[in-house]
Amino acid sequence: MHMIQLDNVALHYRIQGDPGGKPIVFANSLGTDFRLWDGLYPLLPAGYKIVRFDLRGHGLSGTPDGDWRMQDLVEDTAQLLRALHVRDCLFVGLSIGGIIAQGLAATHPDLVRTMVLANTGARIGTPEMWQERIEAVQSGGVEALADAVMQRWFAKSYHQKRALEMAGWRNMLTRTPAEGYIGCSRAIAATDYREQTAKLTLPTLAIAGAEDGSTPPELVQETADLIAGSRYELIDDAAHLTCVEQTGSFARLLIRFMHETGHV
Repeated sequence: MHMIQLDNVALHYRIQGDPGGKPIVFANSLGTDFRLWDGLYPLLPAGYKIVRFDLRGHGLSGTPDGDWRMQDLVEDTAQLLRALHVRDCLFVGLSIGGIIAQGLAATHPDLVRTMVLANTGARIGTPEMWQERIEAVQSGGVEALADAVMQRWFAKSYHQKRALEMAGWRNMLTRTPAEGYIGCSRAIAATDYREQTAKLTLPTLAIAGAEDGSTPPELVQETADLIAGSRYELIDDAAHLTCVEQTGSFARLLIRFMHETGHV
């Protein structure tokens, strides 16, 4: 286990691969921890420095008091990467991880050379929608949202063929601290990065799931369209957790992007 104390939170992280290789950083979604990327890691080429971490309020990371802004999560990430001597990375973020990627690229451009925005947007949902979810968690814990979240996270075929694995993902979700889920939900609700994302010029790959009920394909494409020169890809038979449901397809898109952008 590796923990690091930052200004306002202790983060749990893991480094794999070649410590001297080009860095690839992965940021997970709301309600998951860095095990989200377990299936993808073995499919990546050798020779890279792979960094994964649990967001504040998730996994083994700490849960600071007070209201959180998205910039707090961005600064957590920036402090972690600087402490680990990571610069010019390929940053891969899914859902809230993709929002963090946009904020990091805008405010700490030396840290991010290229990025992959998976199942995310510059603005996700409405404040009213997030407030409903927050109130549900306040009254019934994360368990109160679990069944609805599973429907948004996974395509119909995953429900039918991989029920045992889905039970594990449900456990991961429901074991997320309520304070962590609420804190990140409030941060998402208050975030609209459309203006600053439209100013980004770094190479970007946007990935959507055809059956995503959390960040529909049109939202992902709208976000990709904000960034000049970005590319948008749609993965069929996948919903919100594309890197889990269609790991091979996700890996192929990522590796091709790495070659196209010289991150090899």
